[in-house]
Amino acid sequence: MTSNTQYKDQLHQLAELMLAVSGESVTMLKRNAPEQALKLKRQDEWGIYLEFLKIMFNLTDRLVALHIPMKDQMEFMNGLEDAVAQQLKRALEPAFGNNADQMEIMLTIGTTVAESRRVYEAYKYLISEDSKTKNEMFHDFGEKVADALGAPGNAQLGSAATLCVSAVVPALSAVLQGQAPPAQATSQGAPPAVGNATEHNTATGQEIKLVSLMSSVSGEEVETRWGLHPRFRNDLTPTELQQLSKLLNRVAKILGERYAAVAFSKDWASWHKAGHA
Repeated sequence: MTSNTQYKDQLHQLAELMLAVSGESVTMLKRNAPEQALKLKRQDEWGIYLEFLKIMFNLTDRLVALHIPMKDQMEFMNGLEDAVAQQLKRALEPAFGNNADQMEIMLTIGTTVAESRRVYEAYKYLISEDSKTKNEMFHDFGEKVADALGAPGNAQLGSAATLCVSAVVPALSAVLQGQAPPAQATSQGAPPAVGNATEHNTATGQEIKLVSLMSSVSGEEVETRWGLHPRFRNDLTPTELQQLSKLLNRVAKILGERYAAVAFSKDWASWHKAGHA
């Protein structure tokens, strides 16, 4: 209990951030898939919301290992589980009042944490480094979300989900380092499943990855792909999007060819093992 008292502010900020990003991400994905959004039931949206919480618990756990003393880490994560449950109860109160069952919420978050460990702890990588395994985890998460949205195999939705969670990593890290939370508006993070349709402009971090470009090696093949943050994509006009796509395709071709030449060279065998550019 002593360590959780010491980290009380950080636990509160992390819980707010995780809930806000989960809610905003569901809203953003629905805007990117309007046809699927019309078919979603409340329980489906709630399931997608929990998918985002699962991976953020895992990402936070990995970051805690870098920023919190080892002796405090287990208690810190237990405290985060409690903080998220408390914040979620407060977020649900406008819809359900005092009828929001505290025990049921605690069980839901406990199940979410257990499922997070079961699904994501199998991926072994350092959160501070890019790697093939890290990319695989984010890719698998994106596929889970696309499937939950009723659009299995939709690469655009999968990429959008991946960008949402990868963009929050710097913000989680900042809070763990004792910096001020990126945005006080994160307290508006009610889950979309309770009908919170209000739009709010909240920054999910001090650094947002608007454009992602990555090359990876699989056997003797090199794949280079790029993606845009969903909100950035929505802010572009069709003409701007067309111009940017043309430019990024050229950049991806140049970098992909260069990476292939380097990755398979004898002098850079370590790159081949790392699987990233």
